Amino acid sequence: MKRFTGLALVTLLAIAPAFAQAPKGWKLRTDHSSDAADPDAPGADKFSVSGAGFHAVNPMAAIYWNPANTATGTYSLKGTFKLIKSSGYDEYYGLIFGGSGLEGAMQSYTYFMVTDDGTYLIKRRDGASTQGISQKTASSAVKKPEAGGTATNALEVRVKADGIDFVINGTVVTSLPKTGAAAKTDGIYGMRINHQLDVQIDGFGVTK
Repeated sequence: MKRFTGLALVTLLAIAPAFAQAPKGWKLRTDHSSDAADPDAPGADKFSVSGAGFHAVNPMAAIYWNPANTATGTYSLKGTFKLIKSSGYDEYYGLIFGGSGLEGAMQSYTYFMVTDDGTYLIKRRDGASTQGISQKTASSAVKKPEAGGTATNALEVRVKADGIDFVINGTVVTSLPKTGAAAKTDGIYGMRINHQLDVQIDGFGVTK
């Protein structure tokens, strides 16, 4: 994950037509890749209802959220992510939570994501900077792509009174205290899909 630049207004306007058919109330924010060795794909990001869930096609990395979707106190955030086809890069996808100011310069959220090589990571983003909470970590709980390039990973964030459990396919891969970069858990929740990915998301939502 190498692109954490601010969102230019022109970028938002450029993707608006493709995003116009997205579910009512949902928004996106893209991160353009500045790495020539790992470029964005051509075209605009698309996010749509698919069955009982959502479908994200991402030439560029993006976060997706509905401002009405907020969680406070103790809760469980879940989402099952089906990678339709591996991009050939180790691009991450997963959940965001504890979000605020997602459309502005001081965007803030925590993300919990997995990728093709069987690793996960947890980071906090504040404005243009990120802080590692749990760096890239290998786990047998992460399902790698099969021969056809597909992989399905069920992710869950269990926010408790004094800590957070991070769960992949039913296995708690790490538990952290609600301190430092992991202290903020109240706020908007959504998802982040990195560039060159095609992902189906099912069972997304919060329970108390």
